[in-house]
Amino acid sequence: MNMFGVDIGGTGIKGAPVDLDQGDLADERYKIPTPHPATPQDVIEGVAEVVAHFDYEGPLGVTFPGVVVDGVTRTAANVDSGWVGLDARKMLSERLGRPVVILNDADAAGVAEMTFGVGRGRGGTIILLTLGTGIGSAVFVDGHLVPNTELGHLELHGHDAEKRASVKAREDEDLSWEHWAHRLKKYLAHVEMLFSPDLFVIGGGVSRKPDKFLPLIHGISAEIVPAELQNNAGIVGAAMAAAKL
Repeated sequence: MNMFGVDIGGTGIKGAPVDLDQGDLADERYKIPTPHPATPQDVIEGVAEVVAHFDYEGPLGVTFPGVVVDGVTRTAANVDSGWVGLDARKMLSERLGRPVVILNDADAAGVAEMTFGVGRGRGGTIILLTLGTGIGSAVFVDGHLVPNTELGHLELHGHDAEKRASVKAREDEDLSWEHWAHRLKKYLAHVEMLFSPDLFVIGGGVSRKPDKFLPLIHGISAEIVPAELQNNAGIVGAAMAAAKL
């Protein structure tokens, strides 16, 4: 069965039909830059453009980089503040003329990774971290999601953690892989102290380059692995949510 997922990120909006039997994209994904400022109206138009590229007519799953409760976006760290308190599900559904489900981006990626990726069949406490413009998180306890954790906003040495350890921070500050891995290790150690996970799964685009930084991270008790679905996990998870509509 094919369903459609769209992943809204701080730098790009990407989507594709997903083969839910295989847990993989059924067609090459289509991506456009996230508008700046990332106002609700402009981003929703971007979502409409991505969907129109495939001439898709069915229900839609959409991820959002922030807290989402009952279709309402509650936070907006890396997009315009106009999203705060917005009934985004209603706006998307009205614009696209179809049923829409909207959920936290890392939660979507985590559900996909737990179903089709490295988390499949694993128990215990598993934390997926999506490293990109910010840091998203999805926490699972024996396969059950704890939604909207947003652990990228933990305070670390007086800063929002994602301001120090995200991929954007590495790029903005032109950090070497070694320097960035040192920051990431401090962040992982902080999260480990709070949650004692059995497994960290590192997602986002940087998961395509695990050899660049994972061997440089030492002193973490939990196993650390790259996401199997890499940067497509959010799209797959969004499509999985759409299948429940």
